[in-house]
Amino acid sequence: MKNKRLRLQIIVELIKNNCIGSQDELSRLLAARGYVVTQATLSRDLKQLRTTKVATDLGNYMYIIPDTNNLQDTMLQQGVSTAQAGQHTGFVSIQFSGHAAVIKTRNGYASGLAYDIDMSKSPEILGTIAGADTVFALLREDVSHEEAMRVFARFLPITPGEEA
Repeated sequence: MKNKRLRLQIIVELIKNNCIGSQDELSRLLAARGYVVTQATLSRDLKQLRTTKVATDLGNYMYIIPDTNNLQDTMLQQGVSTAQAGQHTGFVSIQFSGHAAVIKTRNGYASGLAYDIDMSKSPEILGTIAGADTVFALLREDVSHEEAMRVFARFLPITPGEEA
């Protein structure tokens, strides 16, 4: 039997790079890479990785893995942009209403984006609430929309100073 840590890394890679909707489908992809596992083992692996199934735009489901690794958390706390690393490609739009920002994403992307915003500990943002395709971010009272856009530009493919 091959190393569990390596098998988990391959599962993460497969889920991040493919639209996988069932354990059977994932099991076949693993087997193609030389990892034949039982359904029970695969189920435990998916639970350990904290995978979630979300609805796709086409009405079926796919597995996602929250981006919660320590390296990314450290980068976010240090203010390093994750958008430049190609993340949050599910971004659709951002609009403001008073001291609130409403960020629309593709289905399944909102929780990861909200997590990254919260982990950045930006003093301009009091906190976020995420749904499946929407992030609600509450701005501090003295924060302008332009200042907020500079903060969000660290995570989103936007240009500070413009509403998307």
